[in-house]
Amino acid sequence: MAWLLVVVAGLLETGFAVCLKLSHGFTRLWPTIAFAAFALGSFGLLTLALKKLDVGPAYAVWTGIGAAGTAIYGMVFLGDVVSTLKLVSISLVIIGVIGLQLSGSAH
Repeated sequence: MAWLLVVVAGLLETGFAVCLKLSHGFTRLWPTIAFAAFALGSFGLLTLALKKLDVGPAYAVWTGIGAAGTAIYGMVFLGDVVSTLKLVSISLVIIGVIGLQLSGSAH
């Protein structure tokens, strides 16, 4: 259950990163409100998960999901440049996240 919280928190991290861009420096109301909601949800779920998980693997999985998810979202929906190197790098992040998740141990 704790790993599920980390995964959802990582997806919410993607949401807050995208909303941060869309807020244009907190000058647009609804993306700013969405940023705050996603950020609070993400940090809240990560905090709950860390009660049961080692901090290193959990934090790495959280940031990896957020980084890969944000990069993919940017390429698909925001017109970010797509390159082979970028796709390979995202794949390596995902592989690393899976490896860290498998190596994480619950207390």
